[in-house]
Amino acid sequence: MDMPLASELPLTGIDVNSLPPADGEWVLRRQLAAAYRLVDHFGWTELIYGHLTARVPGEAPHFLINPYGLNYDEVTASNLVKIDLDGNIVEPSPHPVNYAGFVIHSAVHMAHADRHKVVMHTHTRAGMAVCALKDGLLPVSMVSTAFHGKLSYHDYEGPSLDLDERERLLKNLGDNQAMMLRNHGLLTTGRSVPEAFLRLYRLERACQIQLDAAAAGTLNVMGDNLAAKSGADMDRFSEMESAVGIGDLEFAALVRKLDKTDTSWRH
Repeated sequence: MDMPLASELPLTGIDVNSLPPADGEWVLRRQLAAAYRLVDHFGWTELIYGHLTARVPGEAPHFLINPYGLNYDEVTASNLVKIDLDGNIVEPSPHPVNYAGFVIHSAVHMAHADRHKVVMHTHTRAGMAVCALKDGLLPVSMVSTAFHGKLSYHDYEGPSLDLDERERLLKNLGDNQAMMLRNHGLLTTGRSVPEAFLRLYRLERACQIQLDAAAAGTLNVMGDNLAAKSGADMDRFSEMESAVGIGDLEFAALVRKLDKTDTSWRH
């Protein structure tokens, strides 16, 4: 895919949906490719599985997804595959996609499309471990309070191969933008790639901290009032720090980190 003009546009501080569709798509492709590389950088991969998907700017309900079979550190802006809501490839690509893996994503993308433009789902060790706990995520750290009262749970029904699970998943998600798929993994959404990624980072970090603290001793669980206040403060901080969108500052810093060692994801 040749987008020389859009290649000069920044990856943060920009609304991809305000650009001409072709330019917006190319910026989005680079954002999403960067997110895949960052998931690899942080060690959140499970072989070739898991997905980060994003809705392409324009009227058609099309989405970008990783090529099935590639490692996350092999994903680039140009080899991301464009699919429709049913997981069908809509533009020529030498790569297949994991249809089963898009069942969850398509359900979320179809609901509240303005808030769920990006969906990220991982099978991390810490995330799956906390998803296997009856109490789920507890308010035991500052970062975990960002999800207090804003985290959904969906019971495990198998590896999400059946389309009829989508209705139940959406009902459980409700108005939230983060979910724990019990006995399965983590899911976050956002209006942009940076927003969804920051939410995923915080949820993963919260899981890691809870497991570390539980292994060291008795958890000091915050009361509801303190957890709610801390969560509200976390939200205000994120909004104040970003002039354009939540997660922009953090994502820009992480992109600079990527570029210090490898820029192949940009192409």
